[in-house]
Amino acid sequence: MGLIVLSLSVLGLTACASVDFEQSLSQSNQTAASFTQGKLALATTTVQRTEMDKAATDLLQKPLDQNSAVYLALLNSPNVQAMLAQNWADAASAAQSGRITNPLFTFERVTLGSELELGRLLSFGLLDLLTLPQRYDIAQRRIGQAQLQLSLDTIEQVTQIRQVWVKAVAAQQSLVYAKQVFDTAEASAELARRLLAVGNYSRLAHAKQQIFYAESATQWAAAQHSALASREELVRVLGLNDAQAAQLQLPNKLPDLPKSPRSAEEISQLASKERLDIKLAKATFDASAKAQGLNGLTSLIDIELGVRHDTVFDNAERTKKNRKGYEIALRLPLFDWGGGQRDAMNAQTLVAANRLEATVRAAGSNLRSSYSAYRTAYDMSRHYRDEVLPLRKVIAEENTLRYNGMLISVFELLADSREQISSVISAIAAEQQFWLSDAALQAELMGKPSASMISSVTAGSASADAGH
Repeated sequence: MGLIVLSLSVLGLTACASVDFEQSLSQSNQTAASFTQGKLALATTTVQRTEMDKAATDLLQKPLDQNSAVYLALLNSPNVQAMLAQNWADAASAAQSGRITNPLFTFERVTLGSELELGRLLSFGLLDLLTLPQRYDIAQRRIGQAQLQLSLDTIEQVTQIRQVWVKAVAAQQSLVYAKQVFDTAEASAELARRLLAVGNYSRLAHAKQQIFYAESATQWAAAQHSALASREELVRVLGLNDAQAAQLQLPNKLPDLPKSPRSAEEISQLASKERLDIKLAKATFDASAKAQGLNGLTSLIDIELGVRHDTVFDNAERTKKNRKGYEIALRLPLFDWGGGQRDAMNAQTLVAANRLEATVRAAGSNLRSSYSAYRTAYDMSRHYRDEVLPLRKVIAEENTLRYNGMLISVFELLADSREQISSVISAIAAEQQFWLSDAALQAELMGKPSASMISSVTAGSASADAGH
């Protein structure tokens, strides 16, 4: 009777050690709502895939803003779908570790003279049965780890999509102005060539105009490649095929800057919530600590329990006898006492403990660095918008008046035009860095640092200024 009750308890626990991946997706949509817009889904049927394809086609009918680009990738990208499927597999594997091994049924047929013996043995791991509650608890913790990892992977994917979209739009926007710089340099060089031909221009002045033209040509070529490469990178993260890529439309410019940046106080309040990276590190440590205790026993000993039912037929005497009993198989730790396994588990737990501590210690520093990048990029972009570009406009207007009054030459007017356009390109680069840093800060608040953007606040402006 006790064995029956124990078996029913085992079946109950085993039935619970399973994964509802739809629930995991729902939880990630809730946890990372500002990233997924509730649209995270795994297509497992042809009908679902068809519906996703139709929604993707509808999105491609108009220019993609940043939110639409994220939605399109969640619907269309094979990489996103692969990430979801892999997480499902990891969670299912974690659940499997919490289940008891299937029993083993052995059948024997032995003849000896006039006797025929039929042996039947049903065996299972007694230690597996006794440790099932602990293994079930460990499995549940690992399923929780998989859930947290799903949310973090989703945030990483969405942040990448946001940043690639920003770079593609900024590169397309800069390309327009790079062409204007090239056109003015070409016009200036052609005028200089004609004046030199009639003897009204010096060779030195002509050489200066030619070098401006040559440099502008290389910058124009680089801008063309940058626009193409950025667009193709966006095509890849969105998971577009060739037909879809041909339909892709982007806005003409980046979004306007917010009226004011997010304050440090606001960021601090949002960061007071427990971060996903800390939750994941803690869950990993807890699971390792639980597994360490269980491994201390299973690495040393193993017990198999079998229930036997044999039937012996004596053909000479025409009799039939039944024999019942049980068998216990015990692994003797003569050669391997499990010390290596226990050392490995101890080391894994120590690794998890130190990674948890490292994650906690780094959280504040990462957030401060990310916010500094965000705020610096905002101030730089606003400085271009409110100070540099208005002053460039004033200079252009004054130079136009001076040219009309024959106080400056056409070359000076064209040179000023090039400088004004270069300032616009620098302003676009500053806007790009702001929106990249904004995406990185949003990910950082959730516990997914994006270090690649933190150190590059001024990179875009520096590259644009190089052409002045």
